[in-house]
Amino acid sequence: MSLPHESEEGRACRVCGGPVHEFFDFGRQPLSDAFRDPRDTSPEYFFRLAVGICESCTMAQLVEEVDRDRMFHDAYPYHSSGSVYMRRHFEETAHRFLTDALTGPDPFVVEIGSNDGVMLKTVGKAGVRHLGVEPCRGVAELARSQGVRVRTDFFEASVAAEIVAAEGPADLIYAANTICHIPYIGSIFRGVDALLAEDGVFVFEDPYLGDIIDRNTFDQIYDEHFFFFTVRSVGAAAARFGFQLVDVERLGVHGGELRYTIARAGRREPSPAVAELAATEQRLSDRATLAGFAAGVDRIRDDVLELLHRLRAEGKRVVGYGATAKSATLLNYCGIGPDLVSVVFDATPAKSGRLMPGSHIPVRPPEEMADADPDYAVLFAWNHAEEIMTKERAFRDSGGRWILYVPDVHIV
Repeated sequence: MSLPHESEEGRACRVCGGPVHEFFDFGRQPLSDAFRDPRDTSPEYFFRLAVGICESCTMAQLVEEVDRDRMFHDAYPYHSSGSVYMRRHFEETAHRFLTDALTGPDPFVVEIGSNDGVMLKTVGKAGVRHLGVEPCRGVAELARSQGVRVRTDFFEASVAAEIVAAEGPADLIYAANTICHIPYIGSIFRGVDALLAEDGVFVFEDPYLGDIIDRNTFDQIYDEHFFFFTVRSVGAAAARFGFQLVDVERLGVHGGELRYTIARAGRREPSPAVAELAATEQRLSDRATLAGFAAGVDRIRDDVLELLHRLRAEGKRVVGYGATAKSATLLNYCGIGPDLVSVVFDATPAKSGRLMPGSHIPVRPPEEMADADPDYAVLFAWNHAEEIMTKERAFRDSGGRWILYVPDVHIV
């Protein structure tokens, strides 16, 4: 599956229209958050999950788009505040904004993809005008119950025009783990252009292609992540719409992200960090680097399968922990089912009692983990390893071992 598809070279980039070189194909994949009711016998939706890079603007992207309504709907199961670590991250982010971008008279912030409102809740408590734009009704209602103002909609140019007409310009437009989800990025920038105050900033944070390649976190590639950003590609995209990338910051969340700060062209002096990090990124678009990434993915697949088959032969009981969206990529690319991983434990109520997408491994609440008495647990939520291992200390104390596969397969 990992061989480049040279016939795909003419595919047009969703940002600049340049040719896209496909460098990895994960094959048929399900929707990563489509957790099935065990009684559901309807056909399961699959698509071809393949990733490429634009040879003109260097934007990495999926080569096949999944309709947004299939992925982001009223029953969307992910909650931003589900992790203590992430709650702390968003609260700290809000406090930072309150000391810089939101210090003017009557400041106004709009968050694209506000989810359950964890960041805006802190901003709102400080008395700052705010509005979340969130298409998934379930999490939007949860945010409203916490006092957060939310518009249930997809953010795009037409929605931005309506917001600015009703609320005035935004001093800050923010998004976390959202902009990379949106193939129609031109409409996003046009919306930002309509809504952002002249001296305002557009700040977003998303997985960083450099970390995905360097750490081989290939499971960050799934249906919801359409783009995989770098300083070079974001800078080029911003410039196409009259904006300028003025700052970047490395973040430790979700296995490695960058926070990008964008302003109207010429309004702010770019930080030295922009040029410094961009200077290191030439290798990320080199075919030799991408071929090495592909080889690493296949090596991890082979090592995971060898380990799981050996443990099964030894009579060991193996479970999974964290019914994450990214685990769908690993499970379905490797062909792992209930015969190798009997159950996945996850604290999200909306996932409990359902089946993992594609692999159909049952999902159960963590409270049942002790009753299962596993010998090993594959940590699919590896980006929350410290938090989970602390919470599940009893598993380790009883002799259980964790299996991780980033950046390679190892047991702890």
